[in-house]
Amino acid sequence: MPSKFKILLVEDDENLGFMLKDNLEMTGYDVRLCRDGAKGLTAFYNNDFHLCIFDVMMPLKDGFSLAEDIRRHNQQIPIIFLTAKNQSKDRIRGFKIGADDYISKPFSLEEMLLRVEVVLKRVYNHETKADKKNLFPIGIFNFDYNNQMLLSRDKNIKLTNKEARLLKILIQHKNQVIERDIIMKSIWEDEGYFVARSMDVFISKLRKLLSEDPAITIKNIHGIGYRLTTG
Repeated sequence: MPSKFKILLVEDDENLGFMLKDNLEMTGYDVRLCRDGAKGLTAFYNNDFHLCIFDVMMPLKDGFSLAEDIRRHNQQIPIIFLTAKNQSKDRIRGFKIGADDYISKPFSLEEMLLRVEVVLKRVYNHETKADKKNLFPIGIFNFDYNNQMLLSRDKNIKLTNKEARLLKILIQHKNQVIERDIIMKSIWEDEGYFVARSMDVFISKLRKLLSEDPAITIKNIHGIGYRLTTG
């Protein structure tokens, strides 16, 4: 496990590039920013990175072409595309090249940072400082993630592995909206219809288990995802 993840960020928009670089560095990543695909490819060949974030529309070499060149030499490094395009054919092309995620502009910095964390966790089994804590207080409960137990004064409830992982994500990002596809990629690593229906069942189960504390709610944000609040 590297002590600090190195990210290659290739973005031709000067303001957006600096903003993304600053926020990624404040989160603890080591970031190399390049302004076009040609410079990005040179940087990739001359350095060791753990993650690539590429804008799609760039001068000299677009993000898709850059990713194709990199995939000829490295099939493992995760790649996230940033794009103003939201057409399915562009997303399909990106995933065929080997993208690990695809973020459509405009996007929130919170969303981007969470997607980066999810990809790194999936590829490198990366644990953040929050992940290393094994006890999460929530209302009248204590959630013991390591032992997959939800503890209250009156009872101890054993959770399944997926229930525990889902609850941890919601608690770690409480009072924030977490997109459905981020949860699916983090826990189920899929976005299919049956997985989405399965996740709804898990959400309903957690609501029931947490109902002992009326201040805790898991709200369904229509068309987006879920938000856990504690009053």
